[in-house]
Amino acid sequence: MITVLRAGPLTTVQDLGRPGYAHLGVPRSGALDVPALRLANRLVGNPDGAAGLETTLMGCKLRFEVPATVAVTGAEATVKLDKVPVAGPVVAVPAGGVLEIGRAVRGVRSYLAVAGGIAVDPVLGSRSTDTLAGLGPERLADGMTLPVGSCAISDGAPFDYPGVGPVDGEEIVLGVRLGPRDDWFDVAGLFGTPYKISQMSNRVGARLAGTALTRTQAGELPSEGVVLGAVQVPNDGQPIIFLADHPTTGGYPVIGVVDDVTPLAQARPGSTVRFRDLV
Repeated sequence: MITVLRAGPLTTVQDLGRPGYAHLGVPRSGALDVPALRLANRLVGNPDGAAGLETTLMGCKLRFEVPATVAVTGAEATVKLDKVPVAGPVVAVPAGGVLEIGRAVRGVRSYLAVAGGIAVDPVLGSRSTDTLAGLGPERLADGMTLPVGSCAISDGAPFDYPGVGPVDGEEIVLGVRLGPRDDWFDVAGLFGTPYKISQMSNRVGARLAGTALTRTQAGELPSEGVVLGAVQVPNDGQPIIFLADHPTTGGYPVIGVVDDVTPLAQARPGSTVRFRDLV
């Protein structure tokens, strides 16, 4: 059992999500930085899909009531065990030990895996917290307790983690495949200018700020299905890239789909984004 001493601003339980339920209005959800969660799980011998914790910017503080092996990956942050900084990603926590993930100094989201996984009750086959649909466990709160499962040793080998996003001055370049409604806008503007990630971004979507896209068709659309990475353009002409907790339908035009949204999981507000046409 784990006791939450400091939950942080948005710490949630996440695994690889619940794909296959879009026809019921349920998005995939799951970890935003999937490689980081997979790596953390492999470092403690869990299957890739075991549930862990996803923190946001400010980390969290936990007390372990029984001995545990944990790993912390993703955003760069100081990790302390009983107030003493630890060097490696894998930490042996004694019974009663307090583990603290500090403020992220690079990136946004840290991932904590514990051997055996976080064993909250699954919903539709997943233990992920869906912040939009309200499915899965509640986001962490101070004083909450979390059960830990029995250790299921996986033979998956650790792999090289691609990193937590651009350093200062670097841009995030996202490949996008146009359609189905790219004819509703002058899409040259999408590829011709950079955008900044807005403070309004969250697990539902990355809101971008920059030169508004010029609409070439008037009128409205009926709601259509949307997928992970869909680039939707609302009335203000500023693109939104849908992330793990996105809705399954939307009425604004979708002008393309980003092929890999992983870089956005660790991109801070103000980061620069450019689009590359995947023709």
